[in-house]
Amino acid sequence: MINSSVYVPRILPELESFTPGHRACVGCGEVLALRLAFKAIGRDAIVANATGCMEIIASQLPYTNWKVPWIHTLFENTAAVASGIEAGLKAKMRKGHLPRRDTRVVAIAGDGGTADIGFQALSGALERGHNFLYICFDNEGYMNTGIQRSSATPYGATTTTSPAGKQSIGQFTWKKDMPGIAVAHNIPYVATACPSYPVDLIDKVKKGVETKGPAYIHIFSGCPTGWGCASDLTIKLGRLAVETGAFPIYEVENGRYTVNITPEKLKPVKDYMKPQRRFRHLTEDAVKEIEKRLREEYHKLLEKAECQS
Repeated sequence: MINSSVYVPRILPELESFTPGHRACVGCGEVLALRLAFKAIGRDAIVANATGCMEIIASQLPYTNWKVPWIHTLFENTAAVASGIEAGLKAKMRKGHLPRRDTRVVAIAGDGGTADIGFQALSGALERGHNFLYICFDNEGYMNTGIQRSSATPYGATTTTSPAGKQSIGQFTWKKDMPGIAVAHNIPYVATACPSYPVDLIDKVKKGVETKGPAYIHIFSGCPTGWGCASDLTIKLGRLAVETGAFPIYEVENGRYTVNITPEKLKPVKDYMKPQRRFRHLTEDAVKEIEKRLREEYHKLLEKAECQS
């Protein structure tokens, strides 16, 4: 396990496969996560990109920020397109139409395109065992289309389709455990990451693309626009999400859990929630309820890792 207080970063790769000049919002954690991820993936890759923020901000004709082959897919079929790319490359190499090489196939989508609309295609691709990396950039809502709730929106958050009011707490369901669902498919590699911990993120993406078989990485990606917070708080909020137990950082290799970043003591979840407008309607009792649930889930995760150590 890595204690965040003593985690010393090393020099990051200089290669850029995703270039400046995009149209992301100021302070966007998702585009930062994307840039870091592709430092690890490199240039010998083909990307299937679902509809969403990262597609919109980087591919408006006649411009592109990509230096790798890139395909825009629909919300629902990103994993299916990546499966087809992987199968097609394999067939062409087998028939001698392409030289044998380790071209990385990468599917990327937001939480809506992963946990909701693209869930069926992703589950099928993981079940079939395609050799590709799937990255979910989780900003906890459909931010590109107006800040609607997704099944990755945390309990209590207000959105345009789960508004807080006299009869509503806002989002009334708990965040879907997509990494846990990926683990349930018995795939070789599953991990969570956050751009607030860039070396950990890059190392995991590198491990994911080098895995033989399907790999799934779930990256927590701050969204100042959708969360209602200052644009210079993205990195700080990412760290607070980890330090409060709201978003644990861990990996699962062939079924074995490792918690990579373990705070010595969890901070109060209100430290993470207070700077965000989406949580400002919550009562003290509601915040305590959320904190209780998050800590229960966090300790369950620690138990899984300790039982296997």
